[in-house]
Amino acid sequence: MGGLPEQMKKNYRIIDANLNRAREALRVIEDALRFVIADETLSGEIKKLRHDTDKVLRSSYGVLIAARDSAGDFGRKAKEPAKKTLESLITSNFKRAGEALRALEEYSKVVFAAKAEAFKKLRFKVYELEKKHYERNYKNYS
Repeated sequence: MGGLPEQMKKNYRIIDANLNRAREALRVIEDALRFVIADETLSGEIKKLRHDTDKVLRSSYGVLIAARDSAGDFGRKAKEPAKKTLESLITSNFKRAGEALRALEEYSKVVFAAKAEAFKKLRFKVYELEKKHYERNYKNYS
């Protein structure tokens, strides 16, 4: 990545981190729906969403990984609050996925402009699936 301007490397690093964050959050939700709640349909929809998220920039992985600096990321030492219930675990990961997809949408406008709309659609799909999950599993969520 020697020839790229430093700001471009930083943008790639942000995109890489948020792609990882979105996929990881979706995987946590998928596993909860699959192994604990046993909702085959919704688990499958989350799995598809995770794969669709991965596909958006798959052809750019090389440049994204080259910009990665996991060892130098001071955020890796941040403590995360414990989750007390399955509901709080799922909720926090739906929020994490939506936030990551929003960051991907915005930063993609800078370096992968043609991909920003795909991330926006995926973000709204997260919102839709979150609502579907709560309507199915938490009758008194309001």
